[in-house]
Amino acid sequence: MDELKLRNVHLQPVQNQIRHNTDGLSSSTLVLRRGQPFTILINYDGRPFDPLKDKLVFQIVLVPLSEEVPVSVSGNPSPSQWSAILERSAPDPNAGRTQAVSLFSPASSPVGVYTLHLRVETRGSIKTHVLGQFTLLCNPWCQADSVFLPSEDLRNEYIRNDIGLLFKGSPSNIESRPWSFDQYEKGILDICMKLLELSPQSQADARKDLLNRSNPVYISRVISAMVNFEDDKGVLIGKWSGNYNDGVNPCTWSGSADILREWAATQFSPVKYGQCWVFAAVMCTVMRALGIPTRVVTNFNSAHDTNANMVIEEYYSEKGEKLSIGRDRIWNFHVWVESWMKRPDLDGGYDGWQVLDPTPQEISAGVYRCGPAAVKAVHEQKVNAPYDVPFVYAEVNADVHEIIIRDGKVLATSIDKDRVGALICTKRPGPAMVMQEITAEYKTEMARGGGGTAERFVRQGVGVSLELLKAPVVGENLSFIVKITNNMAIPKLLRKHVNAQNKEYNRDPAGTFWEDHDDLKIGPNETVTVEHEISFTEYMLNEAMEDCLVNLAVVIEDVQSQESVLASEEFNINSPTLNIQIQNEYSVIINTDQVATVTFTNPFNVAVSGDLIVMGSGLLEEKVQMRLTIQPRETMKRPIRFIPWMTGAKMLHAFLELTDRSTVLRGFKTVTVQAA
Repeated sequence: MDELKLRNVHLQPVQNQIRHNTDGLSSSTLVLRRGQPFTILINYDGRPFDPLKDKLVFQIVLVPLSEEVPVSVSGNPSPSQWSAILERSAPDPNAGRTQAVSLFSPASSPVGVYTLHLRVETRGSIKTHVLGQFTLLCNPWCQADSVFLPSEDLRNEYIRNDIGLLFKGSPSNIESRPWSFDQYEKGILDICMKLLELSPQSQADARKDLLNRSNPVYISRVISAMVNFEDDKGVLIGKWSGNYNDGVNPCTWSGSADILREWAATQFSPVKYGQCWVFAAVMCTVMRALGIPTRVVTNFNSAHDTNANMVIEEYYSEKGEKLSIGRDRIWNFHVWVESWMKRPDLDGGYDGWQVLDPTPQEISAGVYRCGPAAVKAVHEQKVNAPYDVPFVYAEVNADVHEIIIRDGKVLATSIDKDRVGALICTKRPGPAMVMQEITAEYKTEMARGGGGTAERFVRQGVGVSLELLKAPVVGENLSFIVKITNNMAIPKLLRKHVNAQNKEYNRDPAGTFWEDHDDLKIGPNETVTVEHEISFTEYMLNEAMEDCLVNLAVVIEDVQSQESVLASEEFNINSPTLNIQIQNEYSVIINTDQVATVTFTNPFNVAVSGDLIVMGSGLLEEKVQMRLTIQPRETMKRPIRFIPWMTGAKMLHAFLELTDRSTVLRGFKTVTVQAA
């Protein structure tokens, strides 16, 4: 009888990837999850395979690591090492013989791109064949994996979902920012694997790095550093002010694929530019692609406590102008990610969500990165727990000291314990694009400062507060009231100073763009309300921004006692939105022509121009871009044709940057694409 002769091996990518929940991920290799068997078919000619005479040995190679795995005829897989078990033999008169083999990887296998070899040993020969490559990811479906997540709904949200919302603005006026994570886009998984390969840890000691890649704590620290460019060949350079002419204005990014592809296409040169929500969204893409459940989180009124004293000092002049003194800051919002994993390096009870922050703020063990900091450790003030728990704790809990000064002398000080960490939120799991508050997971008290009414400062004699009369919208005037209360039984002469400054979300305000100063008399125990209005032309920005923020402050000075009190409010100004409607939106079928319509009515008194860009992962192969000019009060309608190529929940996203209004307009529409 003829000698056993290998013809080919079929890795069964379609069947294996469906079973491994990696279907849809685009890679040059087979994509698998650790801790779960996969089956390959060995096709051969000649006599039947005889386990007494023949030997099949797989070699699993993750350079420079290698492991030999002999095929067993029967038995159970080992939980701690690779194993291979013969399944069946099936003769095929047309294709010779076929042998199915199941290979099992331990749930603690390193994440990486492996090469699979097969050595066939018979009495007559020994031959080794290269079968191909496979990418091995973490497995939240496997109980033995340290990223195991027990809920299928949560796995779908935090691993498989490729669309989401980022939350920005202020606690009283939250903006929902659509983002496409794009982990299913062509080539993105391979690029994500490059972040691990190009890390300083891998370049310095590849063997040690690969052994450590079994641990999501280690992986997450590497990715947190590699998303920014500060210490390595990272993805993004941060920039928070000035012009962005030599790169991309961070507010115009809408998805992760463009950023990651540009990084790869330029020989891994850093992409210009990112800000906190861009860093976080890109990290979310990478972590989901690697199989680690991840969500994007916003902390409103986030403290950046550079001297670790848990106090942020804010200084105002006696005329209400916020001053740039000191390095500590309160960001109106800050965006990071949480990833789900076990923490065997900590005492029990700290498994679950871990804070990771790729925005380069402070150094952690010599590198710009942050985390993983267990959310539960932040909640319990376990500040000695690795990694970076004290920094995260301060971001959500620091006290704010507001100080009025004149000629270097302190006139008044007030302490606000509620403003920092006023609201912490993420997208709610499921198809609805809505917010989920998670403040209570971080903070022992539900401090909810920053509501619709500014903080009320009460002293012995006078109290003052600020209140916006309606949600601010770009193009409209800002209307607010100042409410002053005389707490004494005698009349008073007061000086009122109101000051408004433009600001960016992560820094002190720029110069004053509007102010009002006058004297007023107030009777015993009287409350006086003064209404103010700031016109659009007075607060309009020169630089295109989607985070148009205003610092508004009022100082009331008692002329006789020289007592001063302060009320302040920082708020964002919403941009008008684009409307997207999809024809027959409840019967959108894969691979069939569909039509969406983007609509916008110009609210301004002048014509506006800009580029309309529409995109949608799984819906549009290429972005749709067109130049528009819209007359005052004119309604623009533009049809967008698309052919969905993926099933499931998808999102069309449109944005229009108005070149003459310094404003970015956005709109999005989610749709469920059904199978044919």
